[in-house]
Amino acid sequence: MSGGPAVRVSIESSCERQVQEVSLDGVETYVPPLSMSQNLAKLAQRIDFGQGSDSDGEELNGESRESDWSKQDPEEDGPMKFQPCLWPWDSVRNHLRSALTEMCVLHDVLSIVKEKKYMALDPVSQDPTVAKTPQVFQLISKKKSLATAAQLLLKGAEKLNKSVTESQEQRRQRDFNAELLHLRSQWKLRKVGDKILGDLSYRSAGSLFTHHGTFEVIKNTDIDLDKKIPDDYCPLNVQIPSDLEGSAYIKVSIQKQAPDIGDLGTVNLFRRQPKARPGSQAWHLKLEAAQNVLLCKEIFAQLSREAVQIKSHIPHIVVKNQIISQPFPGLQLSISLCHSTAEKKNQRSSPDKNKPDDHLYVLEHNLHQLIREFHKQNLSSSVMPHPASAPFGPKRLRLAGPMAYDKAEISSLQHSEGLLEKIVKQAKHIFLRSRTARTIDCLASRIEDPQIQAHWSNINDVYESSVKVLITSQGYEQICKSIQLQLNIGVEQIRVVHRDGRVIALSHQEQELQDFLLSQMSQHQVHAVQQLAKVMGWHVLSFSNHVGLGAIESIGNASAITVASPNGEYAISVRNGPESGCKVLVQFPRCQAKDLPKSDVLQDGKWSHLRGPYKEVHWSRMEGRNFVYKMELLMAALTPCP
Repeated sequence: MSGGPAVRVSIESSCERQVQEVSLDGVETYVPPLSMSQNLAKLAQRIDFGQGSDSDGEELNGESRESDWSKQDPEEDGPMKFQPCLWPWDSVRNHLRSALTEMCVLHDVLSIVKEKKYMALDPVSQDPTVAKTPQVFQLISKKKSLATAAQLLLKGAEKLNKSVTESQEQRRQRDFNAELLHLRSQWKLRKVGDKILGDLSYRSAGSLFTHHGTFEVIKNTDIDLDKKIPDDYCPLNVQIPSDLEGSAYIKVSIQKQAPDIGDLGTVNLFRRQPKARPGSQAWHLKLEAAQNVLLCKEIFAQLSREAVQIKSHIPHIVVKNQIISQPFPGLQLSISLCHSTAEKKNQRSSPDKNKPDDHLYVLEHNLHQLIREFHKQNLSSSVMPHPASAPFGPKRLRLAGPMAYDKAEISSLQHSEGLLEKIVKQAKHIFLRSRTARTIDCLASRIEDPQIQAHWSNINDVYESSVKVLITSQGYEQICKSIQLQLNIGVEQIRVVHRDGRVIALSHQEQELQDFLLSQMSQHQVHAVQQLAKVMGWHVLSFSNHVGLGAIESIGNASAITVASPNGEYAISVRNGPESGCKVLVQFPRCQAKDLPKSDVLQDGKWSHLRGPYKEVHWSRMEGRNFVYKMELLMAALTPCP
């Protein structure tokens, strides 16, 4: 070896892990090594707990154990394998052994507690040499100790009282800040010096009212901290101007004209105070009431200004807190500002309690809507001109120059209805509509035949309403539908649209509408006879809505109809007037007329088939519930049997 060259020998290390699989390409997959927990479990499975339960068995089986371990030592060099339990009941045995151990321990503890031989408590012997102190010194020492304890308790109570007071003060401060934040979220606030001021006016919404409407926010310090704080306590309070305290509303009523202006005094009618909503603060209700008073004063000031400026045929009158206007002859529109304060609570019981409330709540609501529209117009009136070099103002006025408008057109562009003119027009319409409804109801309750029905439309305008009027006979609604009227109620007149499209304009006079409806009810009876004749097979000989013969009617004109039986032997003539009433005549054949004198001219028998003179029917004596039913019976009696 020393003479030859050195040869390198490569030695592979033995495989420490067992090969699990060899793939087709020669790659070997090894079994992964055991973790520490798996290795511990493997070692624990090798232990036989049954052999260590008895000491004698341990000595006898000591050699066998050593032999077993010596036998297992060579196996440790090989791969480690998990061993299953020695027998199926191994886990049950282990649990029973642990339960037995715990029961033994419990038995020993109970034996020590029950039997005194294991443990006893001996009293401590007192020293007999200590002399007994007199009772006086004992009382003095106890008194001093009690005084010291009482002093400590008082100091502690004083500290607790201070801490409670400070916490209440801090809580009040926190509550005040929270309420102030809540107030600021709903109302405009600003700080002027050391004061917090708020704004009640509608200037930000476009109002031009001169009242400042300022209120002050103050801290409520009237509560006593020693007493119990009430549930409705609020740490924040507001101070409003004296002229905005209390409640107010605008009273609008239509009544008969007063005989003398001197009879008009200050209206002193107050409504009941609204109940507080649950969960609402006192300052919130106070500010809402004050803002409502401010708005009512603005409305009344605007109406008073327009009442003085407007030039009308009948001038408007402003007396104290009332504005008097005359929409129709004999009627007056009263707009009053009713303001109640705390000093006038005793005056609320007025002697006019039994008097019906004539307040028109609809017009009061419309006044609030109109003033808000006026505010909106003030905000949107200043529109930037286009082009930028043009003057400020409405767009139509800027077009007046290029479009060459004359004075009349420019004045028409500048003219706009004021608050008072609009509310007067609405009051006229409301009064005309209520009087129309009252007229129709009076006729329906007074006249049973024919029947009149009114169907009011739910969709109306503030200046126009519509009602459909049907005139029918009971039991004959299907064949008697000729009279259907559409009444369009405006501001100063009523437009009547017939079924055939004819339009009639009526004034605001109540008698004119009543006469028109009476004439239509009179014509309905004649139309009902015409429709009934068609159903019964009779022939209509003549028909007229406006008869020129007979007595002259003071209301409208009389209408007439003549019908003949199917065989032509009988004829019925009906004349009905709004004032004269109904008159029914029957024409019989000549052969049935006994009192007809014989004529020397008509000698042929064929002339006997002609109808003779008319005879009036005692209409009130006929049986039947209405006019059409009586006419049906009369036609049935005069119709020959087939």
